[in-house]
Amino acid sequence: MEPDRTMDDLSRELASALKAMSKAKDVNEKEAYSRIVRNLCESLGVFFNLACEMVPFDSDDDSEEDIPF
Repeated sequence: MEPDRTMDDLSRELASALKAMSKAKDVNEKEAYSRIVRNLCESLGVFFNLACEMVPFDSDDDSEEDIPF
């Protein structure tokens, strides 16, 4: 399993579902797409949480060099 590819696929599916939801006219159809969007977001969240655990941020070091902005 390739996490990068899986995240890309989930992101594409999420964008597609959001586009379809915006075009839906029926309330029931919009609800179905909203559930799909929610499930895809939760699935992406699993990968984001895993990435956060794999690359911890050291907040004890207060040097300005670590701040990305």
